[in-house]
Amino acid sequence: MNPPLKVFITGASSGIGLALAAEYARRGAILGLVARRGDALADFRQTHPSHPIAIYAVDVRDEAALAIAAQRFMADYGCPDVVIANAGVSRGAITGQGDLKTFRDVMDVNYYGMVATFEPFAAAMVAARRGTLVGIASVAGVRGLPGSGAYSASKAAALKYLEALRVEMRPHGVAVVTIAPGYIRTPMTARNSYRMPFLMDVDRFAAKVADAVARKTRFAVFPWQMRVAAALLHGLPRWIYDRVFEKAPRKPRAGE
Repeated sequence: MNPPLKVFITGASSGIGLALAAEYARRGAILGLVARRGDALADFRQTHPSHPIAIYAVDVRDEAALAIAAQRFMADYGCPDVVIANAGVSRGAITGQGDLKTFRDVMDVNYYGMVATFEPFAAAMVAARRGTLVGIASVAGVRGLPGSGAYSASKAAALKYLEALRVEMRPHGVAVVTIAPGYIRTPMTARNSYRMPFLMDVDRFAAKVADAVARKTRFAVFPWQMRVAAALLHGLPRWIYDRVFEKAPRKPRAGE
């Protein structure tokens, strides 16, 4: 009988992170869960009394606190099998409208927070020559979406970082998995006032992610229809893209 997986997840208090925590709990994993909302993590742990679940009320922008959480998890359970950098924010932002702080905050969480999540575990995984680092990116990183420049830029950065990391880690026996969600039914997307094609239930998405991670899939897009849409979008000539998306609906900015 194989020992239980050890899985460390950031942004685990709601949405995709919470669904991933629930999915891995169903699969009998030992969990390390990180989020700013410690109360939500405590509630989750209470609903899963038979599972070893360590919780850490940490903001991924606090790299020192995140490193301490990682060290505590490894001291208690050993090197994790899977680390999922999921913490993310999505906010509308427009240049020239006083949104500079929003641009910085989104990049700090979605990109730098991902790097800070992997940093404390990478050396231990390399030494053990095993483990999987998983980054939750987005199809929004394929093109720059008007009104979502902060989010698109952060996810584009995440996509390129994960690709570089995958090649770096390959000789050391450590897998890197990039997950690019389309529209997933979560509290984050519930705030969108526009139509979201191929909207996918978050629990179904989490199960597919866990399966992809188990296979060490290099790059996966869910739902599958968004993989096709992203490929078409990537190849769309700029003049057509500009005309089509100039009047596309946009994510509200803070206060709107």
